[in-house]
Amino acid sequence: MSRIVRFAAPGGPDVLEFEDVVIPEAGPGEVRIQVKAIGINRAEAMFREDTYIEAPILPARLGYEAAGIIDSIGDGVTGFAVGDAVSTIPAFSMNQYGMYGEVVVAPAHAVTKHPSSLSYQQAASIWMMFITAYGALIEDAKLAPQDVVLIPAASSSVGLAAIQLTNLAGGISVALTRTSAKRQQLLDAGARHVIATEEEDLVAEVLKITDGNGARVIFDPVGGSTFLKLMDVLAVDGIIYLYGTLSDEITPIPVIDFLARRQTIKAHNMGSTSGNPVRQKAAVDYISKGIAKGALKPIIDKVFAFDEIVEVHRYLEANGQFGKIVVTV
Repeated sequence: MSRIVRFAAPGGPDVLEFEDVVIPEAGPGEVRIQVKAIGINRAEAMFREDTYIEAPILPARLGYEAAGIIDSIGDGVTGFAVGDAVSTIPAFSMNQYGMYGEVVVAPAHAVTKHPSSLSYQQAASIWMMFITAYGALIEDAKLAPQDVVLIPAASSSVGLAAIQLTNLAGGISVALTRTSAKRQQLLDAGARHVIATEEEDLVAEVLKITDGNGARVIFDPVGGSTFLKLMDVLAVDGIIYLYGTLSDEITPIPVIDFLARRQTIKAHNMGSTSGNPVRQKAAVDYISKGIAKGALKPIIDKVFAFDEIVEVHRYLEANGQFGKIVVTV
């Protein structure tokens, strides 16, 4: 028997419950993992609330990222052996697989041998944050040296990944945060510039940094009314990636300026990268090399025990973290 986390109805953190289940052997195309650590993502809170891009099929499991040791390998799986240390890539539906558990089964196409320099806690935290940012900034925008990238909600794990990937590509990372409380942490994390949007004039600061040209790329998980200011500082022929809905306000588009400046707005999620075997491999290779050379590094905010999973989700929804929340099992 092994404990997993399920919820029988959508709602707040309190709907999460532990359940003892018999974990089957890995089936065809699957591996079974003895979990050592779990990475926590906002997508999982949205799935729990039934506000995610897919609705949960109830009772539902939860979790995209886990790191641990393979103890069973299904038919047709190659490249892995029992005893391998691995981590999971979000390349599946949580209606099919869930990584919140002591022992879990995962599709082999979403499992990789993570860099050996990483602890299990670090390995459980890297793929969602780095592949999400990689897909937009490296794969799609093809960042070039001196490209200016605006990064709202920069203290999130994906925001911090975007800072590091921008720097690795030779771009100029501009971290946006509501107040100056996290300014030094963001600078220490590699941001070239930090703008506290509730204390400074966002438009004036960005135009100063860019000599009046605006940012070529904006990587935004927020939307809402601030989107107008972001569009105002997006360069001619610039591109803005909208990959989240942290604001519950309507997201307006200044149509005339948008047309005049030939700007692009793209919806983004990591599925276009993680869901394609060729793109996924390129992303994993790029990120692994960045980790090996020290240019990319997971930043962990706080570590919880598996028994505290309800409190973990409460902490996540308080929006105070700087980096990734991780659970040990």
